[in-house]
Amino acid sequence: MYESILVPTDGSTGNARTFEHATRVAGEGSTVHALYVVDRRRYRAADSDTKAEVRKSLELEGDRALDEARTRLEEQGATVETVRRDGIPHREVVDYAEETGVDIVVMGTHGRTGRDRVAHLGSVTQRVVESVDVPAMVVDIGE
Repeated sequence: MYESILVPTDGSTGNARTFEHATRVAGEGSTVHALYVVDRRRYRAADSDTKAEVRKSLELEGDRALDEARTRLEEQGATVETVRRDGIPHREVVDYAEETGVDIVVMGTHGRTGRDRVAHLGSVTQRVVESVDVPAMVVDIGE
């Protein structure tokens, strides 16, 4: 079992499955780190007069996702730390894993392929798996 588990979340309802898997691999006294990354590319691409509004909306979305993660994980008996960061999602996940020394990353994938995957700038999960120096568990959340 793992003592320190990182669970990145994007607020998808399918993340409930990811949270369940994270708590299954948690040992007694473990901490689950729920991480939400405000994707700066999304607000930087907005018109100059709406950038601040878009950023605030993304931050609120992140806070809701982290509240949901905390609730679900605590219901399953986990000790939880929540963190919201700003940046490029896959980079922030890898950086957080390195900075905190987590033992495993548990994250979901939507299973997008083809044009849908290209339209969503590739798979954050795939990029994390390829870059992180700790084990990674990928959960199909199929949304």
